[in-house]
Amino acid sequence: MTITEEIWRQAILPMSASLEEVITNLTKVSIKIVLVVNEAGELQGTISDGDIRRGLLRGLNLISPIESIIHHNPLVVTEELGREAVRKLMVVNKIQQVPVVDDQHHIVGLYLWDEIAKPILRPNLMVIMAGGMGTRLRPHTENCPKPMLSVSGKPMLEHIIERAKQEGFSHFVLAINYLGHVIENYFGDGTCLQVRIDYLKEKSPLGTAGALGLLNPWPTLPFAVTNGDVMTDIHYGELLDFHTRHNAAATMAVRVHEWQHPFGVVQTDGIDIIGFEEKPVHRSHINAGVYVLEPEALCFLEKNVRCDMPALFERLQAKEKRTAAYPIHEPWLDVGRQEDLTRANMDNKIKP
Repeated sequence: MTITEEIWRQAILPMSASLEEVITNLTKVSIKIVLVVNEAGELQGTISDGDIRRGLLRGLNLISPIESIIHHNPLVVTEELGREAVRKLMVVNKIQQVPVVDDQHHIVGLYLWDEIAKPILRPNLMVIMAGGMGTRLRPHTENCPKPMLSVSGKPMLEHIIERAKQEGFSHFVLAINYLGHVIENYFGDGTCLQVRIDYLKEKSPLGTAGALGLLNPWPTLPFAVTNGDVMTDIHYGELLDFHTRHNAAATMAVRVHEWQHPFGVVQTDGIDIIGFEEKPVHRSHINAGVYVLEPEALCFLEKNVRCDMPALFERLQAKEKRTAAYPIHEPWLDVGRQEDLTRANMDNKIKP
């Protein structure tokens, strides 16, 4: 999300502008940059107050043309690049402003560091599926629900909520079943974390999507859903923005999984050998357990009827609703086995 169009458009000047006009613009608009365009409206470069000072030291005056002080070929980004990626670019390049351009190099937005460094407050709901029994993690889960298992001194569920809070989310719904009272007693209404927490109480396990059928009232905005045993550095806000940008009914975060065949593979046609492939690597996308759904997706669920998330996606596809895949590269770990829990505790910032 860039600053409002009314502000950055005021910072656009033509190539014919004078040094005095640039100084006046910088003072008036107060975003520390001027965007210079040609007659076709294409971005030609930028000017900062530092560029002006250097020009004055070289002997320029207020009526001098600006050609010699324009910073040509500035770093620009497209609308498709996510907010977090832009923020990292700004950190690496030590810059305070980044213009956003379209395919014709016309300016369509502007990122400012003072704005992008602030978390966006998101009114969207986040639902966390925390009702699983965690049978593969017994005996740890005999008296403790899996999402409450400790990672680096606090429950996995708390890590998930805190990360989402950093992304601007403040309203959470926890779907609980097995030992749900342990979760409810720990988090309460969320006041301890300065968020709002409500609960969906499953009478019986409803799968990775079925509990959503209990939402009342329905969300009015797209909402995020995550499994309560997924530890990841994913940017939930960027996933939400991706979903909205692509007009999807449902979006699934997916991760590339690689598996190397332990043997050399012989390719045959009948009895004829036609080729060899030495220990090939197979790549596929796996479900990362994090989603964004439109409220309309809830129409495809029945109250108190079990449904897993892949089945919900298939129902949407059958009605020709768009379902999108959001590839993630961030560290991710599905804590389903003892070795996963050990790995999560070895380093809370999960390695990919």
